[in-house]
Amino acid sequence: MPPAGIPRAASLWFLLGAFCVWLGSPMSAAALADGGQRPGRDFPHRGLNILFVIADDLRPALGSYGDSLVKSPNIDQLASKSVVFQNAFAQQAVCAPSRVSFLTSRRPDSTRLYDFNSYWRTHAGNYTTLPQYFKENGYITVSVGKIFHPGISSNHSDDYPYSWSVLAFHPSSEKYENTKVCKGKDGKLHANLICPVDVAEMPEATLPDIQSTEEAIRWLKTLKRIKRNFFLAVGYHKPHIPFRYPRKFLKLYPLENVTLAPDPAVPKKLPSVAYNPWMDLRQREDVAALNLSFPYGPIPKHFQRKIRQSYFASVSYVDTLVGKLLDALDETELSHNTVVVFTADHGWSLGEHGEWAKYSNFDVATRVPLMFYVPGVTTQISDPGEKVFPFIDPFAQDSCSGLPGKPKEMVELVSLFPTLAELAGLAVPPACPQPSFHVPLCSEGKSLVQYFPSSGGGQESHGSKRKETPVAFSQYPRPGDTPAPNSDLPLLQDIRVMGYSLRTADYRCTIWFGFNPNNFTIDVKDIHGGELYFEESDPNEDHNRYNKVLRGSPIPKLCHLVDHLKLGSTSVQ
Repeated sequence: MPPAGIPRAASLWFLLGAFCVWLGSPMSAAALADGGQRPGRDFPHRGLNILFVIADDLRPALGSYGDSLVKSPNIDQLASKSVVFQNAFAQQAVCAPSRVSFLTSRRPDSTRLYDFNSYWRTHAGNYTTLPQYFKENGYITVSVGKIFHPGISSNHSDDYPYSWSVLAFHPSSEKYENTKVCKGKDGKLHANLICPVDVAEMPEATLPDIQSTEEAIRWLKTLKRIKRNFFLAVGYHKPHIPFRYPRKFLKLYPLENVTLAPDPAVPKKLPSVAYNPWMDLRQREDVAALNLSFPYGPIPKHFQRKIRQSYFASVSYVDTLVGKLLDALDETELSHNTVVVFTADHGWSLGEHGEWAKYSNFDVATRVPLMFYVPGVTTQISDPGEKVFPFIDPFAQDSCSGLPGKPKEMVELVSLFPTLAELAGLAVPPACPQPSFHVPLCSEGKSLVQYFPSSGGGQESHGSKRKETPVAFSQYPRPGDTPAPNSDLPLLQDIRVMGYSLRTADYRCTIWFGFNPNNFTIDVKDIHGGELYFEESDPNEDHNRYNKVLRGSPIPKLCHLVDHLKLGSTSVQ
């Protein structure tokens, strides 16, 4: 726990005030079946299992989110039987901070994790995690693939034994992800960004996400047999770079059909502190061979198309694996009593604003897919053996072209914890006080169940009489005002600026404050840059109106909205 008297790191309270001023030991399956480590509390009365599926670096490039190019029929099928949130946002667009944030339901300022190099239980507070909460309530909790980010940020153990009933599973082929396994035109192996492969030629003749899917399916069969409530988390590595995926998925995206970003130029009025120079791409052999200028590039158009082609192919690859996983949920007859949530840890820029990564506060980096399938609520099931998710071959089936009428409110990934708790019939964690370092169990998000239909197939939402307008917060750290080799991933001790971003239905406003990494505070008078984008007229966030609005009439309205934000709240009256 932090020392008494040290203010919360760049707290939202300071942020909101500034907005008003300036805008205004592993256990076997048999042991689990016998009830090993079973808590004293009874099983939840609803008896619903949880299948938590997360992709890495997946923006909402899916047919169910209106993308006409991407083929994602299995995820789209899941979406057609789910509540789909069109405007869901991560709290920081980088893997470890985002995952720790939504798995603890605390924002990065509460976990004090902005990089990969601290463990929240010792660095900030001994917070209860989402899977830990289910484990403490009688569930078997299992981690397959990338859920927590491996390494220091999860104590080199994926937070076992706190969060999981058994040791987390990581695919053995994971260690080859960044090695020289990509065959080039010269016949040699390279560590490339773009790496379509013949799976049989790969080390161990497999790929990490294929192994994770196989392990998850084995677990579904085991969990069906031992008849215990479960929380099974399955994390896919793709479409995270490098783009190493089965070569056949390229056939879905002929290069001549792949479009470029509609806004490939760096916005003229973008403050330099807001830009990230996508260093992780520059270090790949095929990108390094382009001899790009630092920090603004640009990447040649023909190579831009190849990047986008491989990103979309990686999405379809993940879609196929998700389809196999959901088909196994049907085969084990668990679809009728298992909640399925699908999301991502953050998005990824595909040339928008001249960027090719996450590491920003733009929508393309922070917006994620988010959908919840709840049997009997989002879809009616009359027979436990009924096929809910039959596998769909993406080579034979077009994707869905969008799902009108789904919730468009701004929601946040910190809301995953209370939402899943409520859906399972568990007590919803209380709202966190400010500060909350000393509170093991609380949530900085709000349950999203209010947006769900009152009964399967119905259209009326629990949230239909709401009087609040939700907003979403994100943030990103920088080492300084100008792009540098460590701008994307600064270490904690190097962070000097923190950009806080507020997203409403009407606008996104971001302010970059001076930050002190020694005591986790910001100086609200030390402004390093501002951004303001109006979503109706500028949905791609290309035209920064911050300086113009400061001199104009819209200021009072924006200040009025922010002024009514409650401490620790993410909504306005």
